[in-house]
Amino acid sequence: MNDSERVRDDLLIGRNAVTEALKSEREIDTLFLQRGNPNPALLRLASLAREAGAVVKEVDIKKLDYMCAGGNHQGVAAYVAAHEYSSVDDILAYADEKGEEPFVIICDEIEDPHNLGAIIRTAECAGVHGVIIPKRRSATLNYTVGKTSAGALEYMKVARVANLANEIDLLKEKGFWIYGADMDGEDYKHVNTDGKVALVIGSEGNGLGKLIRSKCDVIISLPMKGKINSLNASVAAGILMYEISSKR
Repeated sequence: MNDSERVRDDLLIGRNAVTEALKSEREIDTLFLQRGNPNPALLRLASLAREAGAVVKEVDIKKLDYMCAGGNHQGVAAYVAAHEYSSVDDILAYADEKGEEPFVIICDEIEDPHNLGAIIRTAECAGVHGVIIPKRRSATLNYTVGKTSAGALEYMKVARVANLANEIDLLKEKGFWIYGADMDGEDYKHVNTDGKVALVIGSEGNGLGKLIRSKCDVIISLPMKGKINSLNASVAAGILMYEISSKR
C-alpha cells in the first residue's frame, strides 16, 4: 500500500463507524481487529461482522495505525465492499433470464486486486454471467478491484463462497463442465466448451491448487512459444474467456 492509498473512501475507522455500518446492513468486506485487545465491544463487532458474512482478521496495532494514517481507530477498522456481492444462484438466474447456457469464472486464490479487477472487466466484456471467488486467500471487492474493473463491477455479478471445492461439486450436479486453466493441459483451441461452463483461473504464483485441479473435468493450456512458461493470470483468463465466448 503506497502513501496515496493509506486512507481510502472504502475504509471505516473506529467502533462507531463500523457499528453503524453493520447496523445499516452495509456490505462489510473485511474487518480488522487489533490483535490481543480484550475489549468486549471489539468481540461483539467481530461476531456481528461474521454473521454478516465478512472476513475478520486480527492484525498488529502497527498495521492498524498505518492503515488509518494515525487516525483514532480504537482497535478496529473495516473495508466496505465496493459493490454488493451476489449469490451463485443469482448468477445462474441471470443466465436463465437471458436464455443462455451459464458461463462463469471461478478464481482460485487470485490475491492481487489488480488481477481480479482486470478479470472482472474482461468477463463483463466477454459475456460471462458471473465470477465466483473464495472468502479466504482471495482479493475481495475492494476499492482497487472496483477501480481496475473500470466500471465493470457495476454490471458483473460476483459471488463469494466459503468452500470453492464444494461449490464446484454443486455446479457439477447442475450439469456444468469445469475447465481448469493450468500448465500441461490440452490445447485450448482443441477443447469443446459447449453447454454450461465454469472456467477456473489459478493464483498468480502457484496456479490451480491441488484439490481444485482434481475437481476439474478438463485442464486446458495456452501454448507457450517464448522463453518463459506462464502468463499473468488476468491475461490468460482474458484469452480463454474470449475463446470460449466465440464458440457459444
